Amino acid sequence: MRPMRNKMVKCRNLKLGVGRPKIAVPITGHTMADILAAVPAIKAAQPDLVEWRIDFYDAVMDPVKLQQTGQQLRAVLGDIALLTTFRTSGEGGNLALTEAAYFDICATALAGGYTDALDLERYHDETAVKRLVAQAHQQNVVVIMSNHDFEQTPAQSDIVQRLASMVDWGADIAKMAVMPQSAADVLTLLAATNEAQQTLTQPVITMAMGDLGKVSRLAGEVFGSCLSFATVGAASAPGQISVERLRPILDELTLNN
Repeated sequence: MRPMRNKMVKCRNLKLGVGRPKIAVPITGHTMADILAAVPAIKAAQPDLVEWRIDFYDAVMDPVKLQQTGQQLRAVLGDIALLTTFRTSGEGGNLALTEAAYFDICATALAGGYTDALDLERYHDETAVKRLVAQAHQQNVVVIMSNHDFEQTPAQSDIVQRLASMVDWGADIAKMAVMPQSAADVLTLLAATNEAQQTLTQPVITMAMGDLGKVSRLAGEVFGSCLSFATVGAASAPGQISVERLRPILDELTLNN
């Protein structure tokens, strides 16, 4: 029997939470020129969504340059949905920041008016996270709330609880990434995904990272993950698969009933 589907979330022209998992690719350029130069190859690969990893951007601390670059990126992407993400160093990102600086950058990204979705890490100050969720929703920006464990795979109940807490805090989509040490860890992640997509009111994104976890990036439609991250050029996390390899696999695994 086809698994129960979550509430659909629309991000620009993209419908997340229905059908096969959509494909996102990262942009990790350090300069505006690098970022814009990555776009033609990405557009040629036809992903569903682009994730701009602003923690790699050299001028991320300059509000004017951040917004100008985001606006130029938005213009050249055409109809492709754009997710803006600052990944903190504690969750595998490229730059260490104070709490205040993290929230300032996220607020600056929202104020730039260029992004369709914003990644907000769950494990920061609750009041500040919820304030940004409200700001995003006022601007019709989708909030993907996230948590990344690069050391281990938590217990199934812990993964589900973390995802549920994101929904409780106002996330439109809840995201969890783990690092498996065994095949059993991958099964734990998949079981947690299945439980979450059956019990939560919002879609989820999950993945087990590294080579062991690659199967989790392929099986999202069966277990309930609505987005898979792939590569055109540089990867942003271990275990990502190229778009040209991932797309036909996702199409082959599409549920027809």
